[in-house]
Amino acid sequence: MEGDCLSCMKYLMFLFNFFIFLGGACLLGLGIWVIVDPTGFREIVAANPLLFTGAYIMLAMGAMLFLLGFLGCCGAIRENKCLLLFFFMFILLIFLAELSAAILAFIFRENLTREFFTKELKKHYQRNNDTDVFSSTWNSVMITFACCGVNGPEDFEAIPHLPHSSLEKTTPEACCQRELQSREGMFVNKEACLTGIERFQNRQGCYTVILNSFETYVYLAGALAIGVLAIELFAMIFAMCLFRGIQ
Repeated sequence: MEGDCLSCMKYLMFLFNFFIFLGGACLLGLGIWVIVDPTGFREIVAANPLLFTGAYIMLAMGAMLFLLGFLGCCGAIRENKCLLLFFFMFILLIFLAELSAAILAFIFRENLTREFFTKELKKHYQRNNDTDVFSSTWNSVMITFACCGVNGPEDFEAIPHLPHSSLEKTTPEACCQRELQSREGMFVNKEACLTGIERFQNRQGCYTVILNSFETYVYLAGALAIGVLAIELFAMIFAMCLFRGIQ
């Protein structure tokens, strides 16, 4: 009976890790194709920092899942204690990293308030100075989400103008409406926007826009995170049971 149970666990673990292996291989292949594709898709990705970062994250995740699935499959089917131990350690490290990230997110959740972002924006933002990482990042966010400041254009009233910004009154260039929401997008009416005509400006604050954009995904992300942690926990238990059962 114990042998049958061990055999069942072995094949279940092999099947489980085979799907992880296939998923990792697909993500790895897709990530490589996006980065090296010679037909022009690479230029589109490279032009958007968010897509460019996402492609490399996808590549790293694919490689990690590929290796994890391979170790689990080989360790289970060959009943190799060394591979099973590596698999267990690998999953344990991922599990602890995810748990640490969740704890840190809970501890520092107070730093993600509207007041915190408003204070940081007023303190560090330098308008169209793209050599400053903070300002450049904020400009990219405002252009991408068609929003302005944390609460709205009023956030920029106390922020000094750059010397060459003769037209700019209060609203920075990144808050002006564009035909296409990217840095390459044409302005609807840049001069009118910078001189304070509201209908050519994005008036809604980024905090509300981004919160509304991601609100529908929060519960889904939480459920997926709990599901992934549970799967990893069961995978570690199965790996240890199989490890102990192998003579």
